[in-house]
Amino acid sequence: MHSLNDSKLTMRHSLPEKLTAPEVDLLSPMLRRNGNAWTAEFRGLVLSTALQPIYSISHKRTVGYEALIRAQDPDNASVLPIHLFELPTSDAEALLLDRLCRYLHIQNYSGSEDQLNWLFLNVSPRVVTSGSQTDSFFGELLARTKLPPHRIVIEIVEQPTDDADRLRETVAYYKQLGCLTAIDDFGAGHSNFERIWNLSPDIVKLDRTLLVRATDDHKARQILNGIVSLLHQSGCLVLLEGVESSDQAMIAIDAGVDFVQGFYFCRPSTDLAQLCNAPTDFDQLLQEYKASHQITRDPTRQLVEFFQRDFHKATEQLQSGATMAKACATLLAHHTVSRCYLADDKGVQIEDTLISDTGTRSLDPRFKPLERTSKADWYRQQYLRQALAQPGNLHVTAPYLCVTGAYMCVTLSLCFTHGSELHVLCCDIIANPPTLSVTPG
Repeated sequence: MHSLNDSKLTMRHSLPEKLTAPEVDLLSPMLRRNGNAWTAEFRGLVLSTALQPIYSISHKRTVGYEALIRAQDPDNASVLPIHLFELPTSDAEALLLDRLCRYLHIQNYSGSEDQLNWLFLNVSPRVVTSGSQTDSFFGELLARTKLPPHRIVIEIVEQPTDDADRLRETVAYYKQLGCLTAIDDFGAGHSNFERIWNLSPDIVKLDRTLLVRATDDHKARQILNGIVSLLHQSGCLVLLEGVESSDQAMIAIDAGVDFVQGFYFCRPSTDLAQLCNAPTDFDQLLQEYKASHQITRDPTRQLVEFFQRDFHKATEQLQSGATMAKACATLLAHHTVSRCYLADDKGVQIEDTLISDTGTRSLDPRFKPLERTSKADWYRQQYLRQALAQPGNLHVTAPYLCVTGAYMCVTLSLCFTHGSELHVLCCDIIANPPTLSVTPG
């Protein structure tokens, strides 16, 4: 086996210091037809295209392919891509390799029977930060291969860079051509939403480390779901890569990502003709997901049904002039209830919060400055506004972090008439309590 530094691994074509247009003509002699596919040569290595399908969960089918480079030395031994991209010794050579790979991928994909789906192409981080993108190369390449730009997704690795302007220019260049753009490896340790907002990519690819953590850690799973939600709110579609098991597929489905990719569905293959036949039973996956979620389907509604009678009794007593302590005694006696409080139609708390025995036991002295809530304003809380909008209906939130005790809870809220005013009775319930009985005791 030859070393990558072997003198035999040399370029067949000499490289100028700067690559000038038309670069396509310079690269064309480096490609050759090999059966039904194209290969390329770089420093004695034979380069080929491998594709890995990308699936839409909702559509239950392939919507694109990521193009990956494969390299072999003269002994037909595989060379890792990371070692391949370490070979260039100059910016000019790095630029050539990056473009050669993209040329090869497009040449292979443009000849396929697929006339619909996306081709995801990686752009080298080194090229993004040092090479000019504002030239005619890629546009000329698409024109020659007759591949429409709207079928191309350009992947740019989400990494720290000192040249934010260069990164913006790169993204703008491909968008101007009509391509989609994707930020790759988001969540790999240095990610930040500011870059997402500045670049406005069409797609964000989540690094598989987020998925690995979510596989074993419930809190990490919640964070993953939150990241997906924020990215959607930022106007980005979300792709989760690195799915390697049915459990991880379920996590992806539950997180609300749009697209998935990984060994569980299909491994990358250089047999491009067979990719369309790769088996992926999304119907079965979604059936399993639905079955596993029927038991816990909208669990907060169970709380509404369970506490409905006691809540209405409490508001009736308040209307009759009873004190909060007397009106809420039954509610506070339940082992899952932590506190009850009352607010006016402006969201301002009327008197001090009543804390149950359960709530008292859960008090953490580290958060003591947050405990006193008299005159607190809760209007910006959704549960308060929802109750005011629909008097007489008992509302319940999804689990959230309670600011008064820094623990996870859900809040029940009910708006009722107290004299000539509207009041809202609120009750915090510790999230994930022991299973409730069907009827109150």
